[in-house]
Amino acid sequence: MGFRSFAVGVTVRILLIVFFVYLGLYIHYQDGSVIQGIMFSLIVLFLTLNLISYSTTTNRKITRFLESIRYSDFSSSFTKDSKLGSSFREMNMSFNEVIEAFKKTRAEKEEQMLFLQIMIQHINTGIISFDSTGKIGVINGAAKQLLQIPQFKDIHDLGKLSIELLKNVLSLKPGGSFSIKINNDLHLNVQSAAFKMEGNSWTLLSFQNIRAELQKNELQAWQNLTKVLRHEIMNSMTPIASLANSLGTILEEDVIEQEDGSLEIEQDTFVDLSEGLQTISKRSAGLVDFVNAYRDYTNIPQPVLRRFPVQQLFENICTLLKEELLKVDIKLVTEIQPRELEINADQDLIQMILINLIKNAKEAMEKATNRTIILKAGIDGQSFPYIRVIDHGEGIVPEAIERIFVPFFTTKKTGSGIGLAISRQIMNLHKGSLEVESEPGKRTAFTLSFG
Repeated sequence: MGFRSFAVGVTVRILLIVFFVYLGLYIHYQDGSVIQGIMFSLIVLFLTLNLISYSTTTNRKITRFLESIRYSDFSSSFTKDSKLGSSFREMNMSFNEVIEAFKKTRAEKEEQMLFLQIMIQHINTGIISFDSTGKIGVINGAAKQLLQIPQFKDIHDLGKLSIELLKNVLSLKPGGSFSIKINNDLHLNVQSAAFKMEGNSWTLLSFQNIRAELQKNELQAWQNLTKVLRHEIMNSMTPIASLANSLGTILEEDVIEQEDGSLEIEQDTFVDLSEGLQTISKRSAGLVDFVNAYRDYTNIPQPVLRRFPVQQLFENICTLLKEELLKVDIKLVTEIQPRELEINADQDLIQMILINLIKNAKEAMEKATNRTIILKAGIDGQSFPYIRVIDHGEGIVPEAIERIFVPFFTTKKTGSGIGLAISRQIMNLHKGSLEVESEPGKRTAFTLSFG
């Protein structure tokens, strides 16, 4: 029709329908011809259908546009030079712009997906994803090389490698991790994450063979232990050997043989011998204490885990340490949030750790003006319980803070340097951690985290 406006086109069509209706009625009443009536009826029907088709152009375009989006068919285009008026031209241009934006976004997502797939296949960490039914979604080359499982299509196929590994994986919570030794060449560290995709729940596992790292750490630990043992033993044996040699010289030079064959020792010589023997005895006792401390560190019992309220634990500690802290004018304050907080641990071992930490805090607060130790418990950002011991004593200098958990290292004049090492070892047996933060002269906090 060549109309420049949609509104004009609709109006003209309606006027034509009205005109032919009236014209048909006029001719029918004048001549009474049936044929002419049928002809005008067909003309009116045609014009009516044309009007319906013309007026639903917008709906058809919108429907085609929405179907293109729904089925990701971005090959569709809408005529920009529509003859139905400027509003239709603007609508067509908007449709084309939206289609182009969706097409660009889809292309970017496909590029990102391709990049992620390439990256996953090339990293050294094994990656496996599986859904709630156990069906494998993604598995990279590193995982295939580590696990060496043929036809790996279901997570339950892990049982072909290790039943224990499969049990641990299936019971692993999102964000959790564990390590397991499969054989002499394979010691796996496994971490888990959860996500949803297209309404389905998926689990993502990462696998790393930490055998080489463990061997390296084990060697380093033995080297450090050897240094400590050598240092402590030499500190005791060197003066003992020197004293024994000196005492032997004294006996040769200062002991006088009498005519009757008896031996006479001068008073000064006797004093020197007595002091030397006492020194040897003390150094020997110190060496025995060191060996006993080493035995204590290497013979920590396996924790017996059970759930118990933290409030009960804190009350026991307050009762045990009340008199000792009162003597030095230190107040022990407890904070528990929520009050009914419970932990799954060996209560006796955890109590031993906390008593050791509080006694350390007491010694660190000898010159502190703030005479309060805070014993705090709560839930961290990952929904795991924690217990924290906070003091405002002299603190720990940065040079020593990384070494305080090393066996036999101590910053105190007296002490074996074994307490914190044993405490961290106990937390490791609980599959938890013991960490420290300190601002010298302001605040020190030891945190027991239960994963």
